[in-house]
Amino acid sequence: MVKEIERAGIPVVHMCNLIPVSTTVGANKIVPTISIPYPLGDPATPKEVQWKLRHHRVGVALDALTQDVEEQTVFKVKI
Repeated sequence: MVKEIERAGIPVVHMCNLIPVSTTVGANKIVPTISIPYPLGDPATPKEVQWKLRHHRVGVALDALTQDVEEQTVFKVKI
């Protein structure tokens, strides 16, 4: 689906925790997430920590939307 949306001229960032799956399906811009049930947070951490995690990952994804890439790119995130 990511490839079809991009073919329509709409930039897409695939956020997932299974990077090999994203590369296999052909996503061009990939941002790693935390886990399958909680991709942008960790409920075992305080709300402030969760907010920082989410804010950072979404910020990386928004930055990725503005970049032109020629090949599949996995964008770096802070751990």
